[in-house]
Amino acid sequence: MFGLLFVCGWLLMTIAMMLPTSIPLLVVFHSMLRARANWPLLISLAVFGYIAAWLVFGIAAYAATIEITHAADHLTWIHIEPWAITAGILLLAGLYQFSPLKYRCLEKCRSLFSFIAGHWHGRHERAEAFTLGVSHGAFCVGCCWALMLLMIPIGAGNLSWMLMLAVVMAVEKNLNGGKLIAKPLGAALVTLALFVAFQGTATSI
Repeated sequence: MFGLLFVCGWLLMTIAMMLPTSIPLLVVFHSMLRARANWPLLISLAVFGYIAAWLVFGIAAYAATIEITHAADHLTWIHIEPWAITAGILLLAGLYQFSPLKYRCLEKCRSLFSFIAGHWHGRHERAEAFTLGVSHGAFCVGCCWALMLLMIPIGAGNLSWMLMLAVVMAVEKNLNGGKLIAKPLGAALVTLALFVAFQGTATSI
């Protein structure tokens, strides 16, 4: 039951936070399709493919969390404080901002025309539209998965944080100048992780 609630919540969070960041690609794709009578269907298939990619990631992250929790339960010598989880997620998100993989995925997301041209040929239009959405979603996951994990310590119900993260990810993905904020943001997240760890350690003593 909890798994179903997680999937529903993840879908809503993906639609609210990540789908708007892909509007530029959908606009360009629509400009290529507007002469076709079935363009609404093709756009919808691309959207469904995009959401499907994020859903697969969400399910994988949920399954990994369950496995890690079960493993920790069987190792009685492991005692993880809540602050350590928060600091760990912040540190992971911060360090990933410096990852070459993130920058490769960002370049794919920003190169809209070449990206679409590489996936859309118009021969098998429905399959190609869905595949385009899945591929774009996969690179979007590559760009933003670590930042999305920040919603775990922050809380998925915090609308102000959801909006702020959505704006940051949209700027990173869609603006050429967005890469200028990636490393400063990473440094800020690493600093915040160290601060949380210091505060948590001091409180535990």
